[in-house]
Amino acid sequence: MSEPSTKELQDSIDELSAYRDRLIKEVNSIGQKLQMPEKKITSILKENTELVRIEKLLSKLIAQKEMKNMPS
Repeated sequence: MSEPSTKELQDSIDELSAYRDRLIKEVNSIGQKLQMPEKKITSILKENTELVRIEKLLSKLIAQKEMKNMPS
């Protein structure tokens, strides 16, 4: 498999970021409907395994994109 282009990396970053934002919005919405305290909602978001995994992937993709953009 060949190395992804900068555009492919950016597309992946954009899609993952949008997915992460949707998840956060959904958890917040559900928490508010259940009248959960804001601290509890924040705690759930910080400990959510899927969100943690997405953040790690985003960090890796951003680092990979930055490496590609560095002058040789």
